[in-house]
Amino acid sequence: MPCNQRRAARWLAAAATALAVLTTTLAPAVAHAREFVSVKGASVNVRQQPTTRSATLWELGKGYPLQVVQRKGQWLRVKDNESTLGWVHAPLTGKTPHMVVTGRTANLRAGPGQNHRVVGKLAEMEVVRTLRKQGSWAQVQRDNGQKGWVARSLTWGW
Repeated sequence: MPCNQRRAARWLAAAATALAVLTTTLAPAVAHAREFVSVKGASVNVRQQPTTRSATLWELGKGYPLQVVQRKGQWLRVKDNESTLGWVHAPLTGKTPHMVVTGRTANLRAGPGQNHRVVGKLAEMEVVRTLRKQGSWAQVQRDNGQKGWVARSLTWGW
């Protein structure tokens, strides 16, 4: 085999090995990526089946985050912060990131860390808009416009 062909064969073998490593390394991360939506309007009915004729399981207010677990036409099978499943009509949801407070209360701080002063208290099940994330903290905005930082461990959503 001429030198150029051997070099090309080695290069192809190395490229194939690199591709195999990347595929096995990145595939689990992509497979476990969580897709979220939030309630777009004032409220949405979460239903037992993907039809408006189905029973309403519960109603959620504006901004409430939901994890998408399945799609069926114009319907999304979603999971809430308590892992309860139901169906929502996809056009009633949006991609504006929100979080819901899962702790009894959560301090709203001036910056991302416990060393920053408390500027407010978030109530359990309060929904806030997610502005950005920094490590284990998220900058959020309340309905009244107040902004601050909250520990992500006390919230659920994106």
